[in-house]
Amino acid sequence: MIRKIVASLLYIFCLIVFRVKKVGEENIKKEGAYIICANHRSNWDPPILVSATKRPSYVMAKEELFKNDFIKWIAKKCYVFPAKRGKMDLESVKFALKVLKEGKLLVIFPEGTRNGMEKNGRAQNGAAFMAIRTGVPVVPVGIQGELKPFHKVKLNYGKPLDFSKYKTNKPEKELLDKVSKEIMNNIIMLTNQTI
Repeated sequence: MIRKIVASLLYIFCLIVFRVKKVGEENIKKEGAYIICANHRSNWDPPILVSATKRPSYVMAKEELFKNDFIKWIAKKCYVFPAKRGKMDLESVKFALKVLKEGKLLVIFPEGTRNGMEKNGRAQNGAAFMAIRTGVPVVPVGIQGELKPFHKVKLNYGKPLDFSKYKTNKPEKELLDKVSKEIMNNIIMLTNQTI
């Protein structure tokens, strides 16, 4: 109940303040697991994306956010769970795999940090690992527009990417890098695409 109230208020806020427009949302079906991957330029990216998605979404976020008790409380009510950056967090991975096994939505920002592609030029392999390990399709999303009050923001949802042919419990780094690159290439294309 708390999640629904918070999500509804957040969606109304984002709709008014950021004039959110969604394109291609039909690429996320009403049922079934999906990994949603988007570009990450601002702290507003996660709440805008999650509040705009009709189905409840579980979000992997940096553990530093959970140091603030109020944010930690809100995060847990809104299905946000912590993950350690820069290394494999087994507890976080197990929870994410459970979410996908139950047919739910998992949101990951492959850059791992805001403007990650600009900072280090490559994506993190977490989303690729989840996709290969589970065979769950990845829906890339390009977040467009200036994230400033009363500037229009567009969420451009792409077609699901199917990596099930690579499904394995222990993917090699070369494969992870390949899948990560394909995911990011699609996100970049959607971010630059004229709608």
